[in-house]
Amino acid sequence: MAIRDPRVTEQRNPRTASIDLASPLEIVDLVNAEDRTVADAVATQREQIARAIEMAEETFRGGGRLFYAGAGTSGRLGVLDASECPPTFGVDFDMVQGMIAGGRPAMFRAQEGAEDLPENGARDVDDHALKRGDFLVGIAASGTTPYVRGALERAKGIGARTGIVACSPPPPETLAHADVAIVPVTGPEVVTGSTRMKAGTATKMVLNMITTGAMIRLGKTYGNLMVDLKATNVKLKDRSERIVAEVCGVARERARELLAAADGRVKTAIVMHKLGVPRDEALSALEKGGGIIRRVTSEPPPPVM
Repeated sequence: MAIRDPRVTEQRNPRTASIDLASPLEIVDLVNAEDRTVADAVATQREQIARAIEMAEETFRGGGRLFYAGAGTSGRLGVLDASECPPTFGVDFDMVQGMIAGGRPAMFRAQEGAEDLPENGARDVDDHALKRGDFLVGIAASGTTPYVRGALERAKGIGARTGIVACSPPPPETLAHADVAIVPVTGPEVVTGSTRMKAGTATKMVLNMITTGAMIRLGKTYGNLMVDLKATNVKLKDRSERIVAEVCGVARERARELLAAADGRVKTAIVMHKLGVPRDEALSALEKGGGIIRRVTSEPPPPVM
């Protein structure tokens, strides 16, 4: 008699029950068919994700930080999203941080058992000096990871904002510690319990939306152009020049001059050109406008094509 696990991510997928006999092309088709359902699952959580974006924006505007806490794939996805925020949006490295059960070694090699103790999550919260005004998002594909529950409970007790991202409904004792619950139920995996697949894809989509949405709200984009990126390599330096040239309607050489006068800051260079002011005045105008270029320059949004 089969024992049915109540966690959706641990149940067997009847559509892939014969995948061990499938050809390579059939495997691709089976996986692709399952992956196509992920975006629809994420869409069911649109209001909850929007609330998380609001909470992240409020946190950042108040000087707080966003933390992710997870184990295995979930933890790695949190670290990944956090590590990509500084080069993409020009923020400090401590503004978005990822905590993973087992610490840094777990990023590269599974640390079995690290996720099984809630006190490990609580300890990591303490080690990162989480405080009131911060925002911690626990990530648990199954919804039941003890490490995540421990981190959420400690963060909630400190007075921080809290949220959870899970792909199977979390138990009440976990939900009790979350101010917002984002639960895109992606269903049984292609390979039973392999949550690095559909659940991992859904999780990455959600985390991308939370940080990208909050950064947009903070004025890190002009339209859909990233204007607070850090030009830390040749590719990003080229992108910076192209953005300034396009937005300001100037030649590449003039874009370089503006960037040089703006200490390499794309957003500052754009405001300097549009308002015809030096760097310090541009910075002051941006501060008054909440960092949003269109508020500073009083430009209407472009027509929808």
